[in-house]
Amino acid sequence: MTTPEPSAVAQAAAAIVDAFAATDTERYFAGFSPDATFVFHTEPQRLDDRAAYERIWQEWLSAGWRVVSCSSSDSLIQVFDGGAVFSHTVDTTVHTGDGEESYRERETIVFALDGDRLVAVHEHLSPFTEAS
Repeated sequence: MTTPEPSAVAQAAAAIVDAFAATDTERYFAGFSPDATFVFHTEPQRLDDRAAYERIWQEWLSAGWRVVSCSSSDSLIQVFDGGAVFSHTVDTTVHTGDGEESYRERETIVFALDGDRLVAVHEHLSPFTEAS
């Protein structure tokens, strides 16, 4: 196996964040493996593949949802043989059918090497809480 370069992980993560920020469905989901799993604190259960997330995404879009802004900070990249873990703080503003909402979350994306390409195989979002 091969250990990816941290710069390649940063580029793969930035591509996902940038596509999300643009509400670019095709480009966003291209960063994820078809069998990627997703754990979102806003959803009642784990999404067991990309198709499950794509269905929810389409429901959001149909309701008038779109991303207004999304920025990443405080990132950490941990590489290992065959993949990497990317974690960061993400600040997002979305437009919903009822107006705009902003939130801060912590996100972890696990990447695996697929040939010479890094592909996301798991994403986990949790609410950001300030330390006491």
